[in-house]
Amino acid sequence: MKNVKTLLLAVLAIWIPVLLGACSSNTASGEEQIVIQTNGDEEAVMAMKNALKKSGYEGKYVLQSLGTSELGGKLIAEGDQIEADIVTMSSYFLESAQTKHSMFKPLTFSSDPLETTADFYSPILAITGSIFVNTEVLKQKGLDMPESIKDLTAKEYEGLIAIPNIMDSSTGWLLIQAILSEYGEEEGKAILKGLIKNSGPHLESSGSGPIKKVQAGEAAAGFGLRHQAVEAKESGVPIKFIDPAEGNFSLTESLAIVKKDSDKTKLAMEMAEVIIKDAREELIKHYPVALYEGEKVAEKNEPAHPKKFEAPLTVELLQKHQDIFKSSSK
Repeated sequence: MKNVKTLLLAVLAIWIPVLLGACSSNTASGEEQIVIQTNGDEEAVMAMKNALKKSGYEGKYVLQSLGTSELGGKLIAEGDQIEADIVTMSSYFLESAQTKHSMFKPLTFSSDPLETTADFYSPILAITGSIFVNTEVLKQKGLDMPESIKDLTAKEYEGLIAIPNIMDSSTGWLLIQAILSEYGEEEGKAILKGLIKNSGPHLESSGSGPIKKVQAGEAAAGFGLRHQAVEAKESGVPIKFIDPAEGNFSLTESLAIVKKDSDKTKLAMEMAEVIIKDAREELIKHYPVALYEGEKVAEKNEPAHPKKFEAPLTVELLQKHQDIFKSSSK
């Protein structure tokens, strides 16, 4: 027994320093890596990784995917103490975080976006909302083709529509913006109440939820991401997308650099420029909205009624619209 203990102690004496050295080496290596935190989905993450790999930055960064609410909460709560060096996030969250903390560094490269933005971020992608229907289910149920979001509140649509929940999904905000912009708060609440009632079990927590329900035939119509409906129709599924009379509203997601020490900031700035300039070719295939000079999208990807909400998009405005949604669901 004594010999066994002696042998174990000898083995530990050899391996503990080795293991500690490995941990120390990994930590040191990690400290040199740029931390990218993003709310982007799988396609966006892959486009960024591909662009960075082609430019020789593989192994020089760690990319962490977080939900919009989680990452937004970290930005507002932590400011420039956040772990990230680069953040890609909904533009309104970046603007609100900058107003509160002044946490982002002005970009040192030019990118020529179509719309003027603040000097500390540049857009990487945009999403647009629309109505879509399953034409076969519509025919089976004897339903009229909707032309507006308000049409989906008709009694015959009860239990047959799928919509995103603004409490969980930024796509849900596109729906609320369209309703409140067209009808105002009082009538808008009545429309929301009708939509929530008609959605029944199809009030979805993700922006992709409604199109999945409509494709599967579980719902006849829905509201969600326009480009997903276009893709579904192109694949041969009996889907028709409709640009609602209330308008097609959009949200952009952008990239910003957190103020850190100069060495890391310099490397982060280089990588940010690669993402903005080299990832767009892949990103625009998945999110077909032109954001920069010279970009073009196919006619099918151009919404018929593009609109912007009259007030600037902020975290505070989102919270106000979430409160309206909650009061309409009672």
